[in-house]
Amino acid sequence: MTTTDTHCPYCSLQCGMRLAAPAVPGGAPRVLERPDFPVNRGALCGKGQSATVLLGEGHRLSSPLVRDTRGGALRGASWQEALDRVADGLRGAAERHGREAVAVFGGGGLTNEKAYLLGKFARVVLRTPNIDYNGRFCMSSAAAAHRIAFGLDRGLPFPLADIAAADCVILVGGNPAETMPPALRYFRELRERGGTLIVVDPRRTRTAEQADLHLQPVPGTDLALALGLLHLAVADGRVDQDFVAERTTGFEAARAAAMAHWPERVERITGVPASRLRETLDLFADASRAIVLTARGPEQQSKGTDTVGAWINLCLALGKAGREGSGYGCLTGQGNGQGGREHGQKADQLPGYRSIEDPAARAHLAAVWEVDPADLPGAGRSAYELLDTLGTEGGARAMLLMGSNPVVSAPRAAHITERLRALDFLAVSDLVLSETAQLADVVLPAAQWAEETGTLTNLEGRVILRQAAFAPPPGVRSDLHVLRELADRLGVAKGFPEDPEEVFEELRRASSGGQADYAGISYDRIRAEDGVHWPCPTEDHPGTPRLFLDRFATPDGRARFAPVSYRPAAEEPDADYPLYLTTGRVLAQYQSGAQTRRVPELAKAAPGPFVELHSQLAERLGVAEGEALTVTSRRGRAVAPARVTDSIRPDTVFMPFHWAGAGRANTLTNPALDPVSRMPEFKVCAVRVERVR
Repeated sequence: MTTTDTHCPYCSLQCGMRLAAPAVPGGAPRVLERPDFPVNRGALCGKGQSATVLLGEGHRLSSPLVRDTRGGALRGASWQEALDRVADGLRGAAERHGREAVAVFGGGGLTNEKAYLLGKFARVVLRTPNIDYNGRFCMSSAAAAHRIAFGLDRGLPFPLADIAAADCVILVGGNPAETMPPALRYFRELRERGGTLIVVDPRRTRTAEQADLHLQPVPGTDLALALGLLHLAVADGRVDQDFVAERTTGFEAARAAAMAHWPERVERITGVPASRLRETLDLFADASRAIVLTARGPEQQSKGTDTVGAWINLCLALGKAGREGSGYGCLTGQGNGQGGREHGQKADQLPGYRSIEDPAARAHLAAVWEVDPADLPGAGRSAYELLDTLGTEGGARAMLLMGSNPVVSAPRAAHITERLRALDFLAVSDLVLSETAQLADVVLPAAQWAEETGTLTNLEGRVILRQAAFAPPPGVRSDLHVLRELADRLGVAKGFPEDPEEVFEELRRASSGGQADYAGISYDRIRAEDGVHWPCPTEDHPGTPRLFLDRFATPDGRARFAPVSYRPAAEEPDADYPLYLTTGRVLAQYQSGAQTRRVPELAKAAPGPFVELHSQLAERLGVAEGEALTVTSRRGRAVAPARVTDSIRPDTVFMPFHWAGAGRANTLTNPALDPVSRMPEFKVCAVRVERVR
């Protein structure tokens, strides 16, 4: 039996798997365990086990589609016609309105090669500053806080295995039992060794059920909770004075800010008893090896950067950073959320994690790309700001979108849908006819994970190689092919190879000397070593599984405290909207659901949206299990059946965000932006809940 070692197409674990040819002609390839890959050690969740279903006929796009008139139906077309139309649409908008009227929007599931070449396409071919990606909605707040504190952003600055070896882990706003199930074994192993798991979440999730201590704060108050813990650390004399003096700067300002957040005040803000705060601080401070992990809960807030900074402050004050077995890390969500922003999809970054405003960085990339540095555009709009201005005066009028579905995934989604409709021209490249692709003038069917080779960077900074096992269907092409053909039609005949390894070799040169340095990583080396952790500047460099052991990546080598203070969410409940709404994922679905909703066994396990509410709230509203509810915010209304539970706060309702239509959770969410990361406030807004009359 011929098998191919590759990786799952979904979350940031990038679990290893093996693919075998179909047992019968026309059947789906078989997914086999790959126990030798160190991240998941053979384990796969239901999404990974069923990932090959979408490679079969009937589930995916099989040829290009074009729309002859605005409002007309999509029809089949040849690749030549479709690509000509895309080139004409992008060129025409630039000629009529200027280069900034053209935009590119990418996805956190694109390989490093695609992300790199998409960024190069925007800046070299289109010469537009307007490129961003849906990873801005993932961990941009954590990335910003990481760079402020440590000078460098990598989701986990240590391997996942360090979680199992820790004595105490605080997990803030994450639910890996449902979002990345194979990672849960590290938390189980932690507890089996006698370590302590503390989970911070307004809901008693499947992960919180595994915890030794569960704190249930009011949504949007994680910042106050972290500040209260630092207050206690200072007041109780638990600060590691030697570590603070030798390896950090800025402690006094952070200490002064934290002292305004005494336990009783924090209890009033968060609803977490002061006694639980003290218990948490004692467990964390007494642990020899201790880790704080954040996920989307505290990060997807209009103060997400400050919130993550406050949790980093706690680690620094207690000396729980910069040494093996301890530190702060972020659980990245999307499959290549890490690599996607390292190599050019973000509006303000060039490959290698270089700033687009840095003259030296611009000169380096211009030399690799063989262009004049003066021809490279500056920073563009962040993801929501880019989407929010589509079709307006001064906004983009034409867009190329790859691997994203903002009709479902963007905040204030009904408004973003209207903005997409307002474009003069929209082209979408995707595996399936997503809700966003249904609005496009041209839809391009993209080859997917098992049909093309490419690298991705998982949550621990491990660069892995997802290898092609099968050829794509005859009418399907790679995104690299699309970019090459469009570049050629738009007057740039070289510099856009279709071979992914050739693209990666250029990426190595482009990233060389940058913070995310891949210069020493090659396809052959990844195969031989089961992935290589960046930075890896030379071929004889071992890679860097653990960052910051000797120094932090700041100019003086010291970590920086953030002097942050609590502030409320951008929108708090009031008489008209008396409840908090928070959103998240469920086990059987992934992101906007564009793929997983088409897999029968996943759709059966999680067939549609729901509104989770506490039994006390349900009784007050006279609501029974399964009854249709209307959830209304200042931005719109969603309708979904009730799911009554005692595992959520009585002042809070929860909706998963995987579905379009009447139950679309992101119709409700607030686009208020973090001032640093430009992250929208997905995780907290004010709503009212009513029975459907």
